[in-house]
Amino acid sequence: MTANPPAAEPRRVPCPTCKRPAVFAPSNPSRPFCSERCRGVDLGAWANESYRVAAPPGREDDDTLPDGA
Repeated sequence: MTANPPAAEPRRVPCPTCKRPAVFAPSNPSRPFCSERCRGVDLGAWANESYRVAAPPGREDDDTLPDGA
């Protein structure tokens, strides 16, 4: 007699936008977000340049290439 193991509970992670639990599995097409709405809010933040990567300290806001490049 072989017993089927119980189905594993899907992994839940905090939604990056609203922090509510979100199922992180193929059954959630919006993963890692909890919903299409949160996914769209995040995309809008990227499009509006709300997310930024800080430049190293002492670096000028300069788009020129260094010498020899």
